[in-house]
Amino acid sequence: MKFKSAYFLSAAVALLAFCAFYPPVNNEEKEAVLIQTIINSLNTLHFQPVQIDDEFSAKTYDIYMDRLDGGRRWLTEKDVSQLEKYQLEIDNQANNGAYEFFDTSLKLFKEGLTKTQGYYRSALKKDFNFDKAGSIELDGEKRGWAKNDKELEAYWADWSKYETLTRYTELTKKRKKAVEYKADEAEEGKEMSEEDQAYKSKSDAELMTEAKEESLKYFDKWYDRLMKMKRHDHLSTYLNAITAVYDPHTSYYEPIDKENFDIRMSGKLEGIGARLQSEDEYTKITSIVVGGPAWKQGELEENDLITAVAQEGEDAVDINGMTINEVVQLIRGKKGTKVILTVKKVNGSSQKITIERDVVITSEGFAKSLMMKTDEGEQVGYIRLPSFYADFQDRNGRRCAKDVADEVEKLKAQNVEGIVIDLRNNGGGSLRDVVKMSGLFVEDGPMVQVKSRDRKPEVLEDTDSSVLWDGHLIIMVNNFSASASEILAAALQDYDRAVIVGSPTFGKGTVQRFFDLDRAISGNSQVKPLGQVKLTTQKFYRVNGGSTQLKGVTPDIILPDNYTYIETGEKENEYPLKWTEIAPVETQQNVYDVSKSLGKLQAQSAARVKSNAVFSKIDENAQRLKTQRDDTAYPLDLVAYNAEEEALELVAESFKDMFEEEVNMSVENLKVDLPAFEADESKAARNDDFVKNIKKDVYLEEVLNIMDDMIEVNTIAARKRD
Repeated sequence: MKFKSAYFLSAAVALLAFCAFYPPVNNEEKEAVLIQTIINSLNTLHFQPVQIDDEFSAKTYDIYMDRLDGGRRWLTEKDVSQLEKYQLEIDNQANNGAYEFFDTSLKLFKEGLTKTQGYYRSALKKDFNFDKAGSIELDGEKRGWAKNDKELEAYWADWSKYETLTRYTELTKKRKKAVEYKADEAEEGKEMSEEDQAYKSKSDAELMTEAKEESLKYFDKWYDRLMKMKRHDHLSTYLNAITAVYDPHTSYYEPIDKENFDIRMSGKLEGIGARLQSEDEYTKITSIVVGGPAWKQGELEENDLITAVAQEGEDAVDINGMTINEVVQLIRGKKGTKVILTVKKVNGSSQKITIERDVVITSEGFAKSLMMKTDEGEQVGYIRLPSFYADFQDRNGRRCAKDVADEVEKLKAQNVEGIVIDLRNNGGGSLRDVVKMSGLFVEDGPMVQVKSRDRKPEVLEDTDSSVLWDGHLIIMVNNFSASASEILAAALQDYDRAVIVGSPTFGKGTVQRFFDLDRAISGNSQVKPLGQVKLTTQKFYRVNGGSTQLKGVTPDIILPDNYTYIETGEKENEYPLKWTEIAPVETQQNVYDVSKSLGKLQAQSAARVKSNAVFSKIDENAQRLKTQRDDTAYPLDLVAYNAEEEALELVAESFKDMFEEEVNMSVENLKVDLPAFEADESKAARNDDFVKNIKKDVYLEEVLNIMDDMIEVNTIAARKRD
């Protein structure tokens, strides 16, 4: 897909910035113990251990080099030649607790940063000739390693030119808009700021100077973050290249990484309840969690800049230049303790704010429901489940199975005729909860098979014969529905209990567990904490014996989407486990059976989709994205660049408003949920946004049509029986 380089850089920055932190360790003994313990643990516990040999070394080398400099921006062929001699030595070094390859790579990386920072700074001081034809290839794999420093410097000169060209073009558009601005537009509410109006009188030279300044700021911010990375940050990248050889979902977690994982899974943390991001040398408050400690205290506001952090009774720590994770470690803490933030307000004043830490609940990630009607006026309940969350640290913490059961009960109280469960973009989570959740819709019986290494499959069953919902049921999935989402969809499909609608799912058929590395070694307190590994210990299989690994779940009714012609999912990852199958297990149930009506539902949906203008546009857009995906060369002359941009914008414009029309007008909140929104403006605003998007969801529109068909078919069948 064709993206601006800013996209790739921002993604890289996000990945590099999301690093763990604890007091820096330059302890060779700890690092030696760490890598040996990781490998020993993986080969003892992993579902499919690998031989630590030359093949392992070559794979690790390739993965690490791609993560070190996949964009081919910092190293030259000469640098790479210094690393290639270790290509088959990584296994020996890992077994011996040695890091010669890693140390050499880190040295070359840092030298590359210093060198290339000089390249772009020098290039941005010179004049660019935008009349000269040329292009730049931004895909590092296609471009390859620079032969020498001269070639690398030339690349950076071109890249600096390209970044300036993109900004200069945007600034000229801003000037054109200012020149063409008319007073009558202001009367229509299309007001222009004084800053934007100032562009009316700016010359080409002034715009070029501004474009260069913006490019310099862009590169400098990125490099500032890269240069702040500590040894353990890079070490984590190296260790995760090793774990990736086992499979894509096996990885090393430093202590804060595991903490962040638990927060995502539980939707709960102990802290102040504020979201942060880096802002130059400081950390900015981007939002306050409603109901959290900072919200209750009332003084901390969005856009405040944190300049120092102190624990109660201790001296303040200047956070100037710290990474976001270092700041987070200072601010988070146990419930009941206090943290004092020194902040710079938007008006320039400085203020000290004391906040008592407490449990913070991030409710956006929890199940929620809405009511809607089909075209025939049938009441339908909709449940959105973002993930299969579970609070593994608290027995009484929130779990998705119970929350979904509660939402179903609320919908039943509204006398709905059908229920839709939306698992789109749900990456999975708790295996225990998906088994319990499946049991809400069928009688007792097997829901999924789980196989450990060298053991017979274990059948995980719902043991509760009661059925919470025995009516019409549709499960929505897409390319990014993975793991537990696939288990639920597969189980209900194998039981002929629900109609699965959407796109083929991700194809992750493996189960992971966390293992605390400190448990692997006795004593040795001087090298602890070592962190944890999340490793694949099992594969899961459908009750019909097939695995979702690589293949995913194929919906009963497939709808077009933007990734129809692009390969996505587990099969695109490095070294995924293979697809296998085992013996099926016997199932039976006496609840609603969709198999008898499925053929008719598929035919009616296909006819509607074929005549639906939006779905036709989605299919066209999918073909466009497929065509553009591999086009990663960009023009460096103004005429060619503008021509290409205009052509792309013209095409993009035709797809711009695909999802702007409200197609589900009957969407509304359940009455029982309204008091919570009425009591909180922030919650109400988030809910309004949620409802607004659901009203524009063309996929849900077709799902409601399918539900209409299901109800009609079932009604006709019931009449015949009578």
